[in-house]
Amino acid sequence: MRVSPSQPVAFNRLKQIATDVCNSAIGNAEFYDHAKTEQWNSNIISSMLKAVISESTPQGASAPLFKFACNSTIVQHLVPTSSLNKPRAGADSKEEQPHISTSSEATATDGKPHVGRRGMHSATGAYWDEKKDGMWTFKFDGGEGKGMDVVIMLIWVAI
Repeated sequence: MRVSPSQPVAFNRLKQIATDVCNSAIGNAEFYDHAKTEQWNSNIISSMLKAVISESTPQGASAPLFKFACNSTIVQHLVPTSSLNKPRAGADSKEEQPHISTSSEATATDGKPHVGRRGMHSATGAYWDEKKDGMWTFKFDGGEGKGMDVVIMLIWVAI
């Protein structure tokens, strides 16, 4: 379904696709796990591309009218695991009462010392035909409670 000359898939549909893709890739994860991020990113990117190519290819055509590029970034929050209601790595599973931690006693989701929440800023620029090409960015809300931010960027260029 081609929405407009500058938009291959409606933005509200892109948001639904991205939410579904993220839920599928990291939905069962309880917290950020660095060993799994490569697979999560790979699943997010391949599923996102597959969906937008499918939805933007005109009926009866063998290929879409756009080229696509997709980026997925997963950033770990360095918050105490007690804030996520998860046991600390290597510790016995026991219910902890919330308390204010100092940076010297708190640990991140990986059990390493807490050094504060990381910030992230990203920007993208492009030189292209604004009437036919575009980009869209999405932040997955479901990552927040798992100690991570997941940001997807999709770029399309008319062929």
